[in-house]
Amino acid sequence: MPVDRPHDSLPEKDFNPDKLHLLLRVTFAADRSAVEPTVGQVMAVVRGMKGINGKEDAIELSLQEALANAVIHGAKEDASKTVECIVSGDDEQGVLIVVRDPGIGFDPASIPVCTIGENLFSNHGRGIFLINQLMDKVWFHRNGTEIHMVKR
Repeated sequence: MPVDRPHDSLPEKDFNPDKLHLLLRVTFAADRSAVEPTVGQVMAVVRGMKGINGKEDAIELSLQEALANAVIHGAKEDASKTVECIVSGDDEQGVLIVVRDPGIGFDPASIPVCTIGENLFSNHGRGIFLINQLMDKVWFHRNGTEIHMVKR
């Protein structure tokens, strides 16, 4: 998948490639301290989009979780590695956010359900759950090293 056209590999026809506009691409060192400034930069763009009013908090928390996962789990907090965030928009379909990390990936189905049993008391493992609850559509590519999140 070309880096500058995240819509080329969309498995669903939600977004018309002719109407999907690249709004922002950010690449940053895989350091926890870079997550908040990146979230701020992305949210400044998202807040300027049509039809997003009232959905900013859901997008912001999902983005924060996805970027933190990419830095911590994907890049293993190795600042010599980079994480990429691509934001695209379509006035009819909403916002598409793609986060990529340089890790080996994971199987999203292998993540324990955090709402049952002993997992209720775990102090981690809620990021993907939250993203799935807050965004309208979420899917993974590249063996789990790339998450696509849609908010309409």
